[in-house]
Amino acid sequence: MKVTQSAFLQACREEMAGGRVREGIGTLGEKTQHAVLKRLFGPEESSREVRVGPYVADVWGEEGIVEIQTRGFERLREKLDYFLQAAPVTVVYPVGAVKWLLKVQEDGSLGKRRKSPKRPGAFEILPELYRIKPLLGREGLRFCVMLLEVEEYRLERPEVKVGRKRTACYERMPVSLLDVVWMGEGDFSPLVPEGMTGEFTAKEFGKAAGLSLGKAQTGLNVLRAVGAVELAGKRGRAYLYRKAEGG
Repeated sequence: MKVTQSAFLQACREEMAGGRVREGIGTLGEKTQHAVLKRLFGPEESSREVRVGPYVADVWGEEGIVEIQTRGFERLREKLDYFLQAAPVTVVYPVGAVKWLLKVQEDGSLGKRRKSPKRPGAFEILPELYRIKPLLGREGLRFCVMLLEVEEYRLERPEVKVGRKRTACYERMPVSLLDVVWMGEGDFSPLVPEGMTGEFTAKEFGKAAGLSLGKAQTGLNVLRAVGAVELAGKRGRAYLYRKAEGG
């Protein structure tokens, strides 16, 4: 399954031509990012929203089932278990690696477009993988992390008191495809940052992956379970890890 920038942009154009731009922010049903990715992996309309037993697959094509999930992987457990009995499954996980923020005012007007300083990577999927850790060794299951440039529209929430988050993400509009990272079926090495050739702590792993210490520890738990890293002793009170041979 090859994913290219040209195919991605074509899916964006086709989805926008379907009336999403005319409908406008605040009146959309299915989120645009999800709809674009579903069209990308399922160009034929008949391959999208296919019933598989008690569930509905986002896409079921020649290469198997595709499920697009941005978070909440725990909700996928039973669904994936069922799907894997019928066909190979690819879980697509989009990440806004470059994000432009636009605030939608109460009157519907847009504020100034600004770039988020955050630059998340494929490692963002690690805490989600922890939620389905028992399934990670299943044959036919793989993951596709799509690093995207997106415009994120945030709605103002005037009812929220000062000091708390006063905007909420309502919509993400994909702009371009930056990179695609594949993993699974016994190979999760792309989730070990480049340069981690020796022994390292969870804190050092988190710094290289752009994750908090808690998320880094959870991620290393996953990577140990799939054989991508192994324990290498301790440095003071901190556990040491190293990339597993062949991992």
